[in-house]
Amino acid sequence: NRSIATLAITTLLKTGNESSIDRLMKQIQSFMSEIPDEFKIVVVRAIQGLCLKFPNKHDVMMNLLSTMLRDEGGYQYKEAIVNTIIAVIEANPSSQDTGLYHLCEFIEDCEHGVLATKILHLLGREGPKTPTPAKFIRYIYNRVILENSTVRAAAVTSLAKFGAVCPNLRPSVLVLLGRCLHDTHDEVRDRATFYLSVLESGDSGLVNQFILDTLQASIVGLQSLLVHYIANPASEPFNLNQVPITTAPAQVTPSSRTDEMITEAKKPTVPTKTRQEESAERIAQIPEFAALGPLFKSSPKPIELSESETEYYVRCDVHTFPQHLVLQFDVTNTLDDQQLENVTVEVVSDNYTVLGHLLPSAGLQYSGHLLHSPPVTGRPFSGSHYIRV
Repeated sequence: NRSIATLAITTLLKTGNESSIDRLMKQIQSFMSEIPDEFKIVVVRAIQGLCLKFPNKHDVMMNLLSTMLRDEGGYQYKEAIVNTIIAVIEANPSSQDTGLYHLCEFIEDCEHGVLATKILHLLGREGPKTPTPAKFIRYIYNRVILENSTVRAAAVTSLAKFGAVCPNLRPSVLVLLGRCLHDTHDEVRDRATFYLSVLESGDSGLVNQFILDTLQASIVGLQSLLVHYIANPASEPFNLNQVPITTAPAQVTPSSRTDEMITEAKKPTVPTKTRQEESAERIAQIPEFAALGPLFKSSPKPIELSESETEYYVRCDVHTFPQHLVLQFDVTNTLDDQQLENVTVEVVSDNYTVLGHLLPSAGLQYSGHLLHSPPVTGRPFSGSHYIRV
């Protein structure tokens, strides 16, 4: 039983002593591949407690966590591992260099932008304090080259912090920030321009104020005061000193909570449509398909014909009618600087009669429908997309 096995492992982790850690880590490594993510998260949290209990053994446990980061797993599982490594780094300064290196290795092949941004923020804060900060620059700049705009912007900020704290690295950082001035996204360009100007000024006061020191104000309070200032224009400029550092959480009284529950209960419930019902309504609106009859079945989820990271993301939905088969091809353009035009779909089969209705939509995303008759179960066919960019 996996639940009992997970409970046994976590109990050993919580009750074990320092001499048994090496043996436990070897047992856990072979055990982790056999349990689902929710049980893995429980084990990771138990390892975190063990790292804090025996700081001298952080190398062994960090190596295991690094191996787990490279294994298959969902976002919550990877987030739990990253949070554990960060907690160990903050509690045990001697593990900082090792922990940051493992996180750098992880973002080299990280598919979760939120985690990559979080790690880049940590690198910008803790990386310059390590004995050899220069070794982290390569990992950070790789994100500027290979990632999406959100991660690229976080990488630019992290680079600027290295240039602000480490004078010997500042010339190299200025060169890298200069390359970011030609980025395709305005947020990345704006950050690079701003940090480049501050660092080139050589003014330590400006560097500390705009790069190293975080905003000493409550974001919620700042937003509230700005909304009030815009709604009620004043002759005096907005004063940032009036923004509170922290904002007290809103107090919910029992009576107000009860009123909210009653209001929610009185709201009419709108029945949600199934995916097949939505597909049937959408196909019924197409005049060419009006005579096909009732929809028998739609595929439970789209079939991915290409990877989501490619320039053109292609998916296919299969809709089965009594005497016909409708293929819905969704072609999504993931490039901001290109426009799709004249998207065509060609399907070849020896077992189907291809009627060939193609109904493209306008804009960046096309949805084409091809009609085949009659359906023959288990017979293959192939298709090709032709796109003019």
